[in-house]
Amino acid sequence: MTLRSEPLVAVARPVRRAKALSIWLDRQSVFSWLMMAPPLLFLAALVGYPFCYGILLSLQDRPVAHIVVRALMLLPFIVPTVLSTVAWMWILDPAFSVFNWLLVALGVPKPGPSWLGDPVLAMGSIIVINTWRGLPFYGITLLAGLQTVPPELYEAATIDGASGWQRFRYVTLPLLQPIILIVTLFSVIFTFADFQLVYVLTHGGPQNATQLFATYAFDIAMGAGQLGLGASVALAMLPALALLIIALTIYLRRG
Repeated sequence: MTLRSEPLVAVARPVRRAKALSIWLDRQSVFSWLMMAPPLLFLAALVGYPFCYGILLSLQDRPVAHIVVRALMLLPFIVPTVLSTVAWMWILDPAFSVFNWLLVALGVPKPGPSWLGDPVLAMGSIIVINTWRGLPFYGITLLAGLQTVPPELYEAATIDGASGWQRFRYVTLPLLQPIILIVTLFSVIFTFADFQLVYVLTHGGPQNATQLFATYAFDIAMGAGQLGLGASVALAMLPALALLIIALTIYLRRG
């Protein structure tokens, strides 16, 4: 009897717990608090975090310029890529472009250059926008590297009579060289695999002047229905990226 009753007891315990939990959740006070929990948590995050952060700032010596600058640097990284690309599309539009308005004000004939309609200007515009979008990652990474440089090295170099350029050339640059190489590697990989920027702005045009492996593979696979050929174009990036990664890895290990 004992052996038979033990499995029944083991099964009955979870059932009783589930029933008790159900009764507890059915209580009006508990249910109302559960319904109020999401907006209360949202309000706490929206109001509580700035309040606590304000208290933290009040206990520190934090210059304003250091926080404005970093916030502006992070702006391209925070804004979604498609949203920022659409904004750039309006900025570079021939009829509504801010750049064209300035050029016309300086005497250039209306409506100004077609930034995304000319092959050379389109490629230059995409390079500028891609550089702007990558500034947060590169800037924060290099800033983190600069903060790891011991101040004693700069003091020793200054005592030895080194100028500002010499301190940068013989102290800062050698210590930042591995970080610069890693940032360059990531930049190349991100640029190879970029899709949204080019596809939203130019769709690879005009005259395929801004076509990338990613956009060309998408057009072949999805536009023309050649999935195999599109996959081949996408995989064509792999050998070049693999060689670059291997070369930089060997260089870093030697350093």
